Amino acid sequence: MPRPKTLPDSEVLKAAYALVHRHGPDTLTFATLAQACGLSASTLVQRFKSKADLVRSTLSYAWDGLDEKTAAFSAKVPKTPAGAVQLLTMLSKDYGEIEVYADALLILREDLRDPALRARGAKWKAVLTRALEDCFTAVPHAPRGIGLLMAAQWQGSVLWWSFDPKGRVEDYVEDNLKSLVSAIVGARQPKPVSKSRRA
Repeated sequence: MPRPKTLPDSEVLKAAYALVHRHGPDTLTFATLAQACGLSASTLVQRFKSKADLVRSTLSYAWDGLDEKTAAFSAKVPKTPAGAVQLLTMLSKDYGEIEVYADALLILREDLRDPALRARGAKWKAVLTRALEDCFTAVPHAPRGIGLLMAAQWQGSVLWWSFDPKGRVEDYVEDNLKSLVSAIVGARQPKPVSKSRRA
């Protein structure tokens, strides 16, 4: 079968990300990507210049996808504490089985090494925490920084699930976040005054 003469960057980066997610960033080379997408290695070198640029472009493509999902899910969920739980539960489905999550940690390592990719993570954090805070605007006693608190509990839940991955990660996350919301909202509700104390 002849090689395709051209392929959009989105398709090339999709193939590159599949390689990275399956085998780790170290296995992404122009040769392995050429085999995966069908373009010649020399064509890929012309497009991406170096392996470092190829890896950065691939992981930026992944960040673009996460940004799009976050925006779409944020628009879909109700602006309530339950909606915040739903948003993070929906985002958890991409983690998949434990092997998939473990492989994703290799990608996170690359994100943390690269200042430009770290900046993408910081930008996403700001967007996500704002979306979560919007879900608590009708809760007058919601603590300051509830968005970051929810996001931190979410990521911690995923990590703890990974040590004993029984059941689906999204179910584990949902249960943990519901408990957090219940503790926050319930603990700060004013206690009703009994009839005997009113007299």
